[in-house]
Amino acid sequence: MKSGFLEKLVARLDRVEHGEVQQIVTRLIREKGFLEKVFEALQEGVILLDPHGVIEFVNQAAGRFFGLDPDKAAGEPLASQVRGLDWKTLGRPGRTVSRDLEVFYPENRFLNFYLAPIDGEEDSGETLGYVMLVRDLTRTRAEAEETLESERLNALTLLAAGVAHEIGNPLNSLDIHLQLLGRKLRKLPPGDRKPLEENLATARAEIGRLDSILKQFLHAVRPTVPRRDRHDLHEVLRDTLKLLEVELESRHIAVELDLAEKLPPAVIDAGQFQQVFYNLVRNAYQALPAENGRITIRSRFNDYEYVIAIEDNGSGISPEHMGAIFEPYRTTKPSGSGLGLLIVRRIIREHGGEIAIESQEHEGTRVVIHLPRAERSVRLLGTPDPVIEID
Repeated sequence: MKSGFLEKLVARLDRVEHGEVQQIVTRLIREKGFLEKVFEALQEGVILLDPHGVIEFVNQAAGRFFGLDPDKAAGEPLASQVRGLDWKTLGRPGRTVSRDLEVFYPENRFLNFYLAPIDGEEDSGETLGYVMLVRDLTRTRAEAEETLESERLNALTLLAAGVAHEIGNPLNSLDIHLQLLGRKLRKLPPGDRKPLEENLATARAEIGRLDSILKQFLHAVRPTVPRRDRHDLHEVLRDTLKLLEVELESRHIAVELDLAEKLPPAVIDAGQFQQVFYNLVRNAYQALPAENGRITIRSRFNDYEYVIAIEDNGSGISPEHMGAIFEPYRTTKPSGSGLGLLIVRRIIREHGGEIAIESQEHEGTRVVIHLPRAERSVRLLGTPDPVIEID
């Protein structure tokens, strides 16, 4: 429909002749039908929402993905139709969201949705509604697990091998020299030796962690089998923050923890999840301003999953970068490899979990990990479980 048509129509309603009314109504119906046909022709799902998350339109593809009747879904809140989506955390003015989502009804599918606001006139600050584009990644994901896109796999394998060689040798040399320092420290008086031995132990632990990261990096381009055991996620998180303590303090970054009480142990690979937390926290503080930088980490749990959110008040991610945020080599950092989030998502997926990223430019970024408490089973749509919010 041409821009301004409705405005002109409203302005002259009092002067419309009776014979013109039918022509105007016919044109409006024709224009609406054309747009609906365009949406229905798309293989991607399209859901249009009002500013409060109430569904206004669902195309056939989105109906198939979520098991919705487009006619019955119209007028209903999105959260009541798609289980696991909380509009309070999704629908924030000016904020775009890209999230992976696994659904079990009517079919087990792996989806990715991109939610973007529809802004009003420039400088009005008004949000007219939201558009949600849904892609079915089920086949893509299955093919990726088998082939891992052979060309990229070869490139990443060569890169990983090169990095392992170039960094591995200096690490071995550092370890040897630290062993020599340790021998010399034993000759010092006990009072002088203790603080130096603590620093030496920290340095050797960091070298061991770097060696572990290298091994994970080598496995980033091919499926790995997590060595799972029962671990306290909070303990893994605190151990990670301790490793980053010096860097965080040097940048004067405040880290706020809002952790659930009596969090049940999780069956995870603790080393891999330490890498997840390390990458996400490091990404967060690298995006923070020089002053008043803040990282907030929250955890919650319910009967079927753990939810961990890492939020910063940094520079945020632009909408054009959000669409390709998990692609290898895509990075907004001058010295970044673009592999950090790829590795993080691989680890979370191998544990049966999901990762969601919400961001707004100049406002900050929020990463949410959804980790199942047990092996996933089919969960049919029904009355939504009580939502555990992470504000």
